[in-house]
Amino acid sequence: MTEPAELRGDEWRTPLTVVVPTYNEADNLRPLVGALLALPLERLRVLVVDDDSPDGTGKLADELAGTHGRVSVLHRTVKNGLGRAYVEGFTAALNDPDEPEWVVQMDADGSHPVDAIPRLLHTALRAGADVVIGSRYVPGGSIDSTWGINRKYLSGFGNWYANRVLGLNIHDATAGFKLWSSRELRSLDLARVRSNGYAFQVEMNFLARRRGCRIMEIPIHFTDRAVGQSKMNFRVKVESALRPWRLRWHYRGQHHEIRLPHSAGSAG
Repeated sequence: MTEPAELRGDEWRTPLTVVVPTYNEADNLRPLVGALLALPLERLRVLVVDDDSPDGTGKLADELAGTHGRVSVLHRTVKNGLGRAYVEGFTAALNDPDEPEWVVQMDADGSHPVDAIPRLLHTALRAGADVVIGSRYVPGGSIDSTWGINRKYLSGFGNWYANRVLGLNIHDATAGFKLWSSRELRSLDLARVRSNGYAFQVEMNFLARRRGCRIMEIPIHFTDRAVGQSKMNFRVKVESALRPWRLRWHYRGQHHEIRLPHSAGSAG
């Protein structure tokens, strides 16, 4: 589908929280928060989830929160993976007294386009989607030209592998840029999520599929980080390889949850 870039009517006042996990992202955090707050989304809030970054990211996040009333910080004292950071961040967002209707997850490294957030929200509101993925691999999507052949192969294989093992039918199954309905996030029971690293993305997609969520994808351009270091390591890669099989084994023989017809999911 083709989605207009602009929201309409009072859609700009939709309550929405952007959850941003950080570890050593001091050089990237200020411009990211500035860009998020510059969006014409009146009730957008930013929740920074910092893993006790030694480079002072957490302190900077506190300064930004002190300057901007729409920014808050969740400090974690144990660095145990991206997945755990998101689970805690999502839980905090859902328990916020402001009660966001939507929750965005995105990286702090500048790879996800901030200006695509209104398009994610527009797609959800107009098409009745429960989850909208900013996808590199649907028509119109693209990745940074600096990616080498090995990285392109690893990413493409990871998507094929997750879809093959779990039957997700999602073009960008490993994407980390998503808009979630708060209602659906609550229904997924975040306490049962087990992934620590990037496998979290696949596990959440799997749980959403089982729930019967309507998942849609819109194209984005994925930009490689300009500052800082990737958090991908050997341990994360091993978990990403094993988690789909563990999910398939754990839920073997169990039927997907039944939803009303208007909520039936399909990737688009």
